[in-house]
Amino acid sequence: MAENLIINGENKRELYETLLPQLQSLTAGETDVVANMANVAAALKQTFDFFWVGFYVVKEEMLVLAPFQGPLACTRIRYGKGVCGTAWKDAQTIIVPDVEQFPGHIACSSDSRSEIVVPIVRDGKVVAVLDIDSDKLNEFDKTDAEYLERLCAILPF
Repeated sequence: MAENLIINGENKRELYETLLPQLQSLTAGETDVVANMANVAAALKQTFDFFWVGFYVVKEEMLVLAPFQGPLACTRIRYGKGVCGTAWKDAQTIIVPDVEQFPGHIACSSDSRSEIVVPIVRDGKVVAVLDIDSDKLNEFDKTDAEYLERLCAILPF
């Protein structure tokens, strides 16, 4: 069933406040993880027009590309490598204001300038990460981290 988002807000916090309840409602009755990741990626891209929004899931000791919105992406990322692999290893959100300054950054696209990665933890283990890239420097802040962590906590996984 197709859904329409109601996107209201003058600032980032207000946009998240209107988006999160809609995503919770959209994913609450759906048990298919891929469908939920696809809709969440699409909704975040539509709401904020981020350069790239997507998921990587932990499979056989690698992060493997899952549903996303944006240009082609790296297919596999090793544990502890790049921003995504580091967020997986540390099991905590990482905000990178300038990807050129992050040691070991994996450049899937030279257009990416800043990034936020939020690990999705279930039963004490990281099962996936939500990765969002911007083509602008310093795009992400504590507001993004707060709301994206809340989103990842409610996602059925």
